[in-house]
Amino acid sequence: MKYKLTIIVPVYNEEDNLERVETELSSYLKIATVPASILFVNDGSSDGSQALIEAICDRNEAFEFVLFKENRGLSAAIKAGFDHADTELVGYIDADLQTAPEDFNKLLEHIDNFELVTGVRADRKDSFVKNMSSKIANGIRRAFTKDGMDDTGCPLKIIRADYAKRIPMFRGLHRFLPAMIMLQNGRVTQIPVRHFPRIAGTAKFGLWNRLLGPLMDCFAYLWMKKKYINYDVAKSSK
Repeated sequence: MKYKLTIIVPVYNEEDNLERVETELSSYLKIATVPASILFVNDGSSDGSQALIEAICDRNEAFEFVLFKENRGLSAAIKAGFDHADTELVGYIDADLQTAPEDFNKLLEHIDNFELVTGVRADRKDSFVKNMSSKIANGIRRAFTKDGMDDTGCPLKIIRADYAKRIPMFRGLHRFLPAMIMLQNGRVTQIPVRHFPRIAGTAKFGLWNRLLGPLMDCFAYLWMKKKYINYDVAKSSK
C-alpha cells in the first residue's frame, strides 16, 4: 500500500482558504511520519471551491477528491471520507486550518496504543461566545457519553480505519467520534494541539449548532448505544 494515512478535508464554500490548504498540506506531506495522502470531500459547495479542488488534485499526485451532488453536512462529509479511504489510518482536519497539519505528527506518536487520538485545542483563538458554547456543549456530551474527552469538536484526529468504517454515522454524530470508538471497545486519548484564528471564509456553525443541536444529538447517541451490536470472531474459514 502506497500510503498509510488518508487525511480527510471536508470542504463547504472554502474557496478563499483552498490555496493555503494546498500549500500547508503539501508541506506537511514532506515531513509526515507516515506516508500520507489528502482526500477533499466537497460537501456541495456553491462557490468556486470545486474548480480549485480539481486544479489542486491535477497538480498533486497525493491529492484526491469526492464531490457531493448536494450539501449534506459535516458528518456526511466525514463519513464519505471514511468510506473512500483505503489506508490503515484516517485523519481529519478542517479546511479553515485553525489547527496545524504538522500536529498530526503529535497524534501519530500515540496511535500504536490507541484506536483514536484526538487533538484538544490549547489556548483557543475563538470568540468568547464560541468558546463558552463549546465548553457547555462538551460538558453536556461528557455527561451523556462518559467519554472523558474535553474537546471532541477539535478538527484534528487520527483513527484506525477499520474502526472508523464501522461507525454508523448520522447527522451530528461527528461530535461523538471518541464515544463511537469506545462503543467498539476501542481505546481513545487526547493530545494538546495548537489553535489559530480563522483567516478567511466564514464559520459554518452558530450558537444552535454548537449548543442546542448537540444536546439533541446526545439522545440519538444514547439510542445508538442501547442498540449497538459488538461481536468478536473466534474462528473463520476465510
